[in-house]
Amino acid sequence: MVQQIIELIEEELPVLQMSLVLTGDVKAGLVLVDIVNGFCTVSAGNLAPRQHDKQISEMVDESVRLARAFCDRKWPVFASLDSHHLDIHEPPHPPHRIARTDEAKLVPALQWLENETNVTLKRKDCIDGFLGSIEKDGSNVFINWVQSNQIKAILFVGICTDICVLDFVCTTLFARNRGFLVPLEDVIVYSQGCATFDIPANTYKDVVAHPQEFCHYIGLYIAEGRGAKVVSEVAFDAKDLGNVSQI
Repeated sequence: MVQQIIELIEEELPVLQMSLVLTGDVKAGLVLVDIVNGFCTVSAGNLAPRQHDKQISEMVDESVRLARAFCDRKWPVFASLDSHHLDIHEPPHPPHRIARTDEAKLVPALQWLENETNVTLKRKDCIDGFLGSIEKDGSNVFINWVQSNQIKAILFVGICTDICVLDFVCTTLFARNRGFLVPLEDVIVYSQGCATFDIPANTYKDVVAHPQEFCHYIGLYIAEGRGAKVVSEVAFDAKDLGNVSQI
């Protein structure tokens, strides 16, 4: 039944997904959204998976692959990390990713990023990584990252596809359109590098259902509708990957 619904949605609300080859001809940056223990590591927090989750695991693997490739080339990487104070709530969510705890840390497979000179880490206390990059003096770490690196294309990966990733992508698109992110041109979402959580209907009495495959797909659909490009494969060598876009 669930698969039939997904197939119907994909038919009625198609998302055009191409393959992407990053050649280095265009300055590209990688954005990692909230790939922290509290979202990705089993039983690491209130919003962490309760058991192994295939979609989340594959997202982490792909994010690690891309981060390694970007760092090997010394291309710019920006990682937003959800981090909250215990006494500041974010309804409707329960307390999560408490600052200075393990759940607010990068997953073990990405903790090496903290020592990379081409990586910018930004802890945020809100869903939207763009807003979460605003400093007390009014400056914005993300805007500075784009402009100082002269980034023309941004590749987004992370969790959750339909929440934190989507909000960051949409605000980035709006800011680009208003001229705040010159010279940025392309905002790209890698579908296999994103994931969301799964709460089937009627799982909990007072919790809104959040079917994983459906919400993941809708997140991609809305991102594309706002102006992002969605890709299903990312490579670094110019080779035949099907319907290819090169940058």
